[in-house]
Amino acid sequence: MIKETQKTPLQFYKNSGGTEPVRDWLKALDELERYAIGQDLMRAQWRWPVGMPLCRPMGQGLWEIRTDLPSNRIARVLVCLHKGKLVALHGFIKKSQKTPDDELSLARKRQKELKS
Repeated sequence: MIKETQKTPLQFYKNSGGTEPVRDWLKALDELERYAIGQDLMRAQWRWPVGMPLCRPMGQGLWEIRTDLPSNRIARVLVCLHKGKLVALHGFIKKSQKTPDDELSLARKRQKELKS
């Protein structure tokens, strides 16, 4: 019997003001960078749960989706699984080897808001 592939829905985190910070961040990037990140988000949706090199667990239910951009920069979108959906909590351009604590803290704060 062939298992039917199901897409895990993706939604953008929405703050109390109704804005979607990750969507806004994506819109500010150039078209080729948006496309590369969008492709990786789509791959994660269709293959969830996904491991390296596309996704890396960050602990406490947080995952980073890793994208090498055509501009030789590195983008990360931090997501969590909430009520059967992937939620894009935070996106940023990575500038160092280690994921900065403030980027993780912001994603974890938003993750907590989802649960409350």
